[in-house]
Amino acid sequence: MDKLQIESTEGGVILTVKVVPGSSRTGVSGILDGMVKIKVAAAPEKGKANQCLAEFLAKELGVRKNAVRIVSGQSSPVKRVQVLGISAETLLEKLNLKNQGIS
Repeated sequence: MDKLQIESTEGGVILTVKVVPGSSRTGVSGILDGMVKIKVAAAPEKGKANQCLAEFLAKELGVRKNAVRIVSGQSSPVKRVQVLGISAETLLEKLNLKNQGIS
């Protein structure tokens, strides 16, 4: 089983996300090589998949949209995402990844 890599920062967390655009619906698909795999319904064009990812995470985690920021990987399927106002434990719980563990 892969261990999820979440970095705690002052005021929030940074996690690595593997985005799969163009899916039939948006949702967490599990853990892949220490990354959260998230399928998004948006196409990978003009930032639509990034916007969909940020909106999905904000809604699922109960934070404002501006609390979710893509730190790196804007044009890559692998992204580092910062979420402010949340702990690693809360993130795991809200994304139903509690049993995955953290490294």
